[in-house]
Amino acid sequence: MDPSAVRYAETHEWVAVDGDVATVGISDFAVRELNDVTYLELPAVGQQVKAGDSVGVIESVKAASDIYTPVSGEIVEVNQPVSENFDALADDPFGAGWLFRVRMSNPEEVDRLMDRAAYDEHCRRQQQ
Repeated sequence: MDPSAVRYAETHEWVAVDGDVATVGISDFAVRELNDVTYLELPAVGQQVKAGDSVGVIESVKAASDIYTPVSGEIVEVNQPVSENFDALADDPFGAGWLFRVRMSNPEEVDRLMDRAAYDEHCRRQQQ
């Protein structure tokens, strides 16, 4: 997946939309900042979520961070293999490293997320 074709939350999750389903992952920037991931907790399939809800946890040797859903709806799939082998998070964060899929109840929420240029600027400001 092309990182410029997805939308981004301020909390470093990305969203790619296919119909009414949003695939969610964490950005390449977030993966680099976390460094060596040691633990990943994903949401439960069937869970109802609202945009901004904490739905999981990712831990590394440096920090622990919540994972938030950028869109509302129902969790319809999780990427279980990535929770057992973290390599895909660093090697292919916009492909094999996706985390979960949400059947969106309010697709307009995607329009509130940042494009890649705005997200890159957001990351630059965080590093200052």
